[in-house]
Amino acid sequence: MKIDRHIRRMLASICAVMPLAWGDDAAAQTAPAFQWDGLYIGASLGAGIPFPGQETIHAGPGFTPGLHDLQPVASNRAGALTGAQVGYNWQAGNLVWGFETDFGLLDAAGGPNGVFPGPVSPLARYPWFAIASHDAGKYFASIRGRAGLAIGRMLIYATGGVASGGTRGATDISLPGVVPANLDENVNAVLTSQYAFSSRMKYALGGGLEYAFADNWSARAEYLYYNRAGGQQYFNNGGGFGYTTRLRNETNVLRFGLNYHFGAKNEIDDPADHSGNHHDKAELYSVHGQTTNVAQAYPKFRADYSGENSFPPGGKANVGSTTNAFLGIRLWEGGAAYFNPEVDWGYGLNNSVGAANYVDAAVAKVGAGAPYMRFQRYFLRQIIGLGGERGFDPDQGSRNEVLESTQNQISGKVDRDRLIITLGKFAVGDVFDDNIYAHDPTTGFLNFAFNTMGAFDYAADSWGYTYGLATEWKQDWWTLRAGVFQLSQVPNGETIEPVLFRQYMAVTELEARYELLGKAGAIKFLLFGDNGFISKSQDSIDYAFVTGDFPPRVDSVRKRGMKTGGGINIKQDLTENTGFFLRASMADGRYEIVDYTDIDRCLAFGWVGHGALWGREHDEIGAGLAFSGLYGAKADFFKYGGLSVYIGDGALSYGGEKNLETYYKLGFSKNLDVTFDYQLLVNPAHNLARGPINIFGLRLRGAF
Repeated sequence: MKIDRHIRRMLASICAVMPLAWGDDAAAQTAPAFQWDGLYIGASLGAGIPFPGQETIHAGPGFTPGLHDLQPVASNRAGALTGAQVGYNWQAGNLVWGFETDFGLLDAAGGPNGVFPGPVSPLARYPWFAIASHDAGKYFASIRGRAGLAIGRMLIYATGGVASGGTRGATDISLPGVVPANLDENVNAVLTSQYAFSSRMKYALGGGLEYAFADNWSARAEYLYYNRAGGQQYFNNGGGFGYTTRLRNETNVLRFGLNYHFGAKNEIDDPADHSGNHHDKAELYSVHGQTTNVAQAYPKFRADYSGENSFPPGGKANVGSTTNAFLGIRLWEGGAAYFNPEVDWGYGLNNSVGAANYVDAAVAKVGAGAPYMRFQRYFLRQIIGLGGERGFDPDQGSRNEVLESTQNQISGKVDRDRLIITLGKFAVGDVFDDNIYAHDPTTGFLNFAFNTMGAFDYAADSWGYTYGLATEWKQDWWTLRAGVFQLSQVPNGETIEPVLFRQYMAVTELEARYELLGKAGAIKFLLFGDNGFISKSQDSIDYAFVTGDFPPRVDSVRKRGMKTGGGINIKQDLTENTGFFLRASMADGRYEIVDYTDIDRCLAFGWVGHGALWGREHDEIGAGLAFSGLYGAKADFFKYGGLSVYIGDGALSYGGEKNLETYYKLGFSKNLDVTFDYQLLVNPAHNLARGPINIFGLRLRGAF
């Protein structure tokens, strides 16, 4: 393969320069002429040249396989690439390593379009066919590791990682008037397909040469072999026959770019600050990463019956992984931009179905047998100080506090009284319904019930993110938050509503902070409303009885509706190292679930203790209980065999779902830990006829 020749040449080049870099001890101890470590940002321009190939569209049911396969003319062509990249390097002597993520427009390849001759076969019943293809993913994106050698002001490096993009969009195959003999002539002879999908990993491999021509600037040339994986696309006209196409998308990418390097020194000097405290220094940028891996399993349990979205009663085990980079850069006073690429791999337990309060919130709901990459967050945040001077008397008015350097936050001093405006793509839970004792499934409780209000049907795509605007007004003892967010295009779907305010959620939250018996506490009151095309459960049932079409479905009765709800969130310190949390929530259960899970009322509470209490600073223990329920018509919807995203046993003997979770986190440092988790599900999916289920989990987390 051509890629093999490119890799061999690249490795040969690296081997050739290694003696120059490590020729003798004196040379090895010489400081590099340019320091590559630190954050860099740049832009690139280049071209993509697809590998040549002939596409075959394979005949399916209703045709004679092989004899009726379609052979459109190959559509491979070169195209331009424009894009931007951001990365971070570490350096030790002449060795440089790090990671980079990029995004660009790649106008190369694409599906066939036009009219083509039919199959050469005496059995073929049509002399021609037509194809109309749409390219839905004319972009290139990746997150890659980099490793190389610095020689003077030059860096020679190899790179590789997970990629995305290049998805073929909806496609139509039109057949002439004569159709296969077993097809009713009244059936449409246009076969349609949605976007192509792949079960294999998309990846990019290559290398490059970078030269620092100024103190903070470098230019580079880079080659990548871009494999967009073997995609599949199914065509069907609803008449019981169709075609399948299997794609091989491989592209050579050659690009040239400029990078600006911020350097390893990440502190902004403040001439007025004479404290000498390193921890009070403001950051220019923030770089963090985290990987979370969860294995869960359960043994056999009682089940009178099972359905499409049930936990199999014979027992099951799954492993899932989520890896993130968290990049942020200060733009101006109080303003910063944040970027969060993510790689997901594996499955939540039973591919994330079987319980309303789902058991693994740390792994993406959209499971896959191969790693795939997405940009989950990209947003702007502006902090505006309100009155008073920084450093003012701590007992009066506005005063300053220091934000720590952490994921999606840049350290620095800010006014304690302030406005915070967040705009872009992020998770509703990044701003609303937070609780220090139960909110982050990568470090604490895994179950949905303990990380978010169960009945808070917040806007999100299938991964939990959406586009929105949130504003926080933070004063001495209270904070008022408000936001508006796009719903998914179809409830619980993978695509966010593309038209602004056609389907959206409005949410507001009031937080009050207080002391109780000398211990800090906070209470939050939250209200939300989902405005979109959603169905009522009773309408779905009525439609099924009128048409005789069971089980009842939601898509036939969706219309404009407003679903409202709200809840209370309490956090209370008990001692210096222990705390209590409670969430209670309700929603208008007449409507289907919009973007979260099938719960109309929920009470969850628990206790968390930190390891300092028993001499283990990085350990943690927690225990929680949750009680959830459904509105009457929604319970009937599942009784008649209805399905939702998470639950649907084919029938329902209703009883509210109950959850218990306890965990112990064994911390080896602040950023490395192993958690042992146990969950008990009573009446999973609100069903008395199934369970209880004992679920055992192991979570490994590493971060920097």
